[in-house]
Amino acid sequence: MQRYLVRRLLISIVTLMAVSVIIFIMARIGGDPRSVMLDEFAGPEIWEELGRELGLDKPIYQQYGIFVKDLFTGDYGQSIKERRPVIDVIWERLPATLELAAASFLFSTLIGVPLGILSSIKRGGILDQIGKFVALIGQSAPSFWLGIMLMFLFAVQLGWVKPSGRQEFTSIVLPAVTLGWFFVAANLRLVRSAMLDVLDSEYIKLARAKGLPGRTVIFKHALRNAIIPPLTFAGVTLGSVVTGSLVAETVFAWPGLGQLAVQALWAFDYPLLQGIVIVFTLMYVLVALLVDILYAYVDPRIRYA
Repeated sequence: MQRYLVRRLLISIVTLMAVSVIIFIMARIGGDPRSVMLDEFAGPEIWEELGRELGLDKPIYQQYGIFVKDLFTGDYGQSIKERRPVIDVIWERLPATLELAAASFLFSTLIGVPLGILSSIKRGGILDQIGKFVALIGQSAPSFWLGIMLMFLFAVQLGWVKPSGRQEFTSIVLPAVTLGWFFVAANLRLVRSAMLDVLDSEYIKLARAKGLPGRTVIFKHALRNAIIPPLTFAGVTLGSVVTGSLVAETVFAWPGLGQLAVQALWAFDYPLLQGIVIVFTLMYVLVALLVDILYAYVDPRIRYA
């Protein structure tokens, strides 16, 4: 068990280092940041002084060392647009993104998994047909279109919720559904497929032949053995709803990191955009590591593989 956890932790560290190299290279390919931070009236002295402050006068390997050190200390530089430290701007917007991600994850799990189980149990029936229809709509409708349609119907026509912003508790409903609907469909199809494979196995037939109650067969034997693929996708879902909230936050003016990333891109605020990418990457890797740890407890065979 300990070797398995150490191995997964080392893989996560290597992944973060590889991402840091990519981010560092992409920041340099984008050009000299001083051309964005200074206007055309800045003289050569100011240009050189800012270069020394940013470490641009040092060799490239030393610049990368400074970049990695700043990552560990949380020093992501100054936001060009906000005129404040990048980490302060990110901390202000992070709670809204985590709140939306949690709501979307719960929506996709609590709706998609039960529908997948019911669809597999009632294969070919009306519930199975409804599940297929939900999956079709969820995986074919673009998220921005779905968000606009939900806003038009429930906010404009019916007036049940606010069309945008984060003023009330109910304001999170529409962006959470917009962000989580695709994962509802994916969870439904994955759980249905995994359950059907297990329900056709010999030990399930034996359990039914012994006269075990249907609920025991489904939840204790079938679902327990079919949980690995949905658990894998749950990690992907959680990482994706955290880092993929850009469209939903933009459509509903949700004040999170996704909307902040769009604003930073339009304002050419590269330090802020770079900080957001780093934070998103760190959260995604941490979620993947958490899922790997859960594997070892759900299925003991994995820790010895």
